[in-house]
Amino acid sequence: MRLALASDHGGFTLKEAVKAWLQEWGHEVVDMGVHNPQPVDYPDVIGPAAAAVSRGEVERAVVLCGTGIGASLVANKYPGVRCALCHDIYTAKMGRMHNDANILAMGGRVLGEGLAKEMLKVWLETPFEGGRHARRLGKVSEIEHRILGGKGP
Repeated sequence: MRLALASDHGGFTLKEAVKAWLQEWGHEVVDMGVHNPQPVDYPDVIGPAAAAVSRGEVERAVVLCGTGIGASLVANKYPGVRCALCHDIYTAKMGRMHNDANILAMGGRVLGEGLAKEMLKVWLETPFEGGRHARRLGKVSEIEHRILGGKGP
């Protein structure tokens, strides 16, 4: 799978671990920064990763900041993005199974590496269940389409 990866300074250390795991598991990683722990504004680095998902340049993305909150806020502004902010294995699994989340947001200052690794693996391996969930996501897409006036992917 081809995935975008981005973080601000608060998620930098965990981003580097996520990058190594993804590569170890055979995924292609497009690292969109940051490349050091110097302070940056999270919209500047998360936006391009979310845009890559929105445009179909990558299948999914992982975005990180200190808590994951800011990263998820930015990512969910992009058409077609369904970013799930997760803090445990259950929400990572449900984000895929019920919401077909194409971006995973995590907090570098909130999660330990062991839990983050397990969450990432579950998020990558869990398929979308479809059915009633697809109907609900269709309604979300209709809202997005109305708000954007027909603009979007």
